[in-house]
Amino acid sequence: MLLVEACGQANTAPASPPPATAYSNVSVDEFRQRMGEEDVVLLDVRTPGEVSQGKIPGAVEMDFRDPDFRQRIESLDKDRTYLVYCAVGGRSSQTCEMMSEAGFARLYNLEGGYTAWKGR
Repeated sequence: MLLVEACGQANTAPASPPPATAYSNVSVDEFRQRMGEEDVVLLDVRTPGEVSQGKIPGAVEMDFRDPDFRQRIESLDKDRTYLVYCAVGGRSSQTCEMMSEAGFARLYNLEGGYTAWKGR
């Protein structure tokens, strides 16, 4: 009987908040603004076929689907700021997660990707 009563008590401890993302999703306007800052790397993680359709000037191309993609990402300078984009934002957000796990601190993901960029 004592065991049943203990199990019936409500847990009054506050729930822990969900973990914060270690990168920021930013609008096209904020992305453009950050492009003018010092020590920024613009990273395009689309495929060569997608890049052939157009890209943001000055972007470094690194195909998310390359087998050595993670290794190439981890070899980048962790002290720089990275503005990351893909076609619509999925691969770039995964890239930001990967970079965050590898110790990168200043990461910005373009919401809506290159599609949003072209629409502005």
